[in-house]
Amino acid sequence: MKRIKYGFASILLLFTAVVSAQEVEQSTKEPGHTNQSKFRQMYQEFATPNTYRSASGTPGPDYYQQQADYKIDIELDDKNARIYGTETITYTNNSPDVLEFLWLQLDQNVRAKDSKSPLRDGSGVPLAEQPGGFVGKYMDEPFDGGFNIEYVKDAAGKPISYTINQTMMRVNIAEPLKSKEQVSFSVKWWYNIPDHTVNRARSGYEYFSKDGNRAYVIAQFFPRMAVYSDVEGWQNHQFWGRGEFALPFGDYEVNITVPADHVLDATGELQNRKEVFSKEMLKRYEKATKSYDKPVVIVTQSEAEAAEKGFSEEKKTWKFKAKNVRDYAFATSRKFVWDMQAVKMGNRDVMAISLYPKEGNPLWGDYSTMAVVQTLKTYSKHTFDYPYPKAISVHAKNQGMEYPMICWNYGRPNEDGSYSDRTKFGMLSVIIHEVGHNFFPMIVNSDERQWGWMDEGLDTFMQYLAEQEFGEEHPDVIAPEKSYPSRRGDPKKIVPYMSGDQSTISPIMSNPENVYQLGPNAYAKPATALNILRETVMGRELFDHAFKTYAQRWKFKHPTPEDFFRTMEDASAVDLDWFWRSWFYTTDYVDIGVKGIKKYYVSDKPGKKMQEYMAERNLTEADLPPLVYLADEDSEDFDPNLKGKSPLQSSKNLREFMMDNMTAEERAKVKSPKYFYEVTYDKPGGIPMPLIVEYTYADGTKENITYPPEIWRKNDTEVKLVLSSQSELVGIMVDPKEETADIDTSNNSWPKQEQQDDFDRFKSNVKG
Repeated sequence: MKRIKYGFASILLLFTAVVSAQEVEQSTKEPGHTNQSKFRQMYQEFATPNTYRSASGTPGPDYYQQQADYKIDIELDDKNARIYGTETITYTNNSPDVLEFLWLQLDQNVRAKDSKSPLRDGSGVPLAEQPGGFVGKYMDEPFDGGFNIEYVKDAAGKPISYTINQTMMRVNIAEPLKSKEQVSFSVKWWYNIPDHTVNRARSGYEYFSKDGNRAYVIAQFFPRMAVYSDVEGWQNHQFWGRGEFALPFGDYEVNITVPADHVLDATGELQNRKEVFSKEMLKRYEKATKSYDKPVVIVTQSEAEAAEKGFSEEKKTWKFKAKNVRDYAFATSRKFVWDMQAVKMGNRDVMAISLYPKEGNPLWGDYSTMAVVQTLKTYSKHTFDYPYPKAISVHAKNQGMEYPMICWNYGRPNEDGSYSDRTKFGMLSVIIHEVGHNFFPMIVNSDERQWGWMDEGLDTFMQYLAEQEFGEEHPDVIAPEKSYPSRRGDPKKIVPYMSGDQSTISPIMSNPENVYQLGPNAYAKPATALNILRETVMGRELFDHAFKTYAQRWKFKHPTPEDFFRTMEDASAVDLDWFWRSWFYTTDYVDIGVKGIKKYYVSDKPGKKMQEYMAERNLTEADLPPLVYLADEDSEDFDPNLKGKSPLQSSKNLREFMMDNMTAEERAKVKSPKYFYEVTYDKPGGIPMPLIVEYTYADGTKENITYPPEIWRKNDTEVKLVLSSQSELVGIMVDPKEETADIDTSNNSWPKQEQQDDFDRFKSNVKG
């Protein structure tokens, strides 16, 4: 037979053929299948790009959004806990469509006596229930809530017919509203304000029996326009209670009449400060606008305590204007202490503000505005400079709710003023979270009714960053903690949820009304996923640029999940389809481990399988150049005489071959590894992740290697990697820093000594 001449390329092809032959030999005949790879592109999951929303994740050339402007006059009846209001809405149709009717949201109707919301869950008798919830379900008369609509009229004062369907009202305009046209109409209504401490209403009042006062946090108080968009047309899904809000941007003029002894703040800029402030309050306010290091108290606790004792029969109207906001809310009470601090935001000043009754002190006076300031700084750094004139934190029992420029937050000390670290950090975290909602979704205006994670998950991720920066800037506040004890964001804290009962877990890409565990699903899991994406998959530089690009592309607009996913890839050049599919579209979990390890020695003699391959092709060793073979020391191919020898000295022909095919410069760089290993890693969990490995050697050195997630692209079950080293390998640890939310660390190491005990202790600590 004629001798075959081989170059390096031919040898590579030969090796490939051998491997392929082995794979064919090991495979079984199975039916064909569709592409199940986690790494396939998401053409089936994503909406098709169009002129409204581009494939890059940017608003397209034909992107549009509607405008809803409001002029509202309301009066709060403090004696009867009731709100009366009239509004004029001017609605601009910027869509290319002709609108036959308009949809408004009547969210207060979720508390109407005939509301279907309490009837939709059939979970049976719970094991236990808090007394308040038990009484509310089975013993109390239903609250007489919901909007009472007195009229809907057109601009000429003529009645317009309307139809109310639970929490939605269809306004039957006289003429279809053509593209680029406007229509104005007015609505008059009233409703009974609920006690928000009962059944966790999102807004309402808290009654203080000791002094007979109420503190009001008021939202969803007016009929509001629904969103009409290129994605869903009218977003008129009913408000059942969990899925929050989808609202168009607009300009607001709001006049709020309350008892004259009330203190009030709201969305927008106060227009008549001199009429509603005392002279002393005006002086303090002017001082606050120039105070950048600490808050200035506008209404002191002693002044608030004095006001609690009187119930004025007089009235006072507070007038506000707000530009380009998607909603409106306010807080009012004679009990409020009020402080403010200026925050430099680019070339502008923003006021960080807190409102709280004496029951919130000393905790609130010490820390509330501090948390507002930190939130504005951190979020602005990662997104865009906060564009509104102020951000207000209002203390309200058991609350955590957000609106443009204003939010309600829990965290109340004991009656003697003492409080635990849990109360302190709970208050700080909820303030950061709710103030942070100004960015997501108040400005980056996602559809909360459909995609709860787009505001809650992104905000919880940003909350984690702000909390950690708060800890760095205020070490005295978090002492004796070494870092801020964030509740969510750290990968290991999502493990109990992701390793739980699959029958009670939903994909992140689920409507918030249809998930079993809203907190982990919409808040913790997406926040953890983004933290892993930033720290482990993409790296901070690429992630931060892409995330900021998304925020700036979609501020004051209506993004969808695809817009976020596409922008993150567009701005980073990182293909993340496998990540979105695994973390957001499935309930898969991370579990990667060490399956086995084999030691190999270098030989110039072909093993049994290679000999069989050569025989099938009528090849002999004489037909081939010197080749490198690795022999498993536990296999029949292994020559015991090789043990302990330097691999390049194990074969004269091998050494000559390698040296003859290298330049002098290449030969000078050649190392002489003494050990070769094949390590098999398996993936019992469904989510492919970077394979992060720490190798430990007998000489005491450690080597850390991060293999990209694409290592799983051809085999979703296991991969085999070859490792060469100068020193004997004595230990392997997968994910040594717990970066990937691996649910079972008992298989993360080799050898497996005491790993199960470590894992049990780990899970116990996480749950504790």
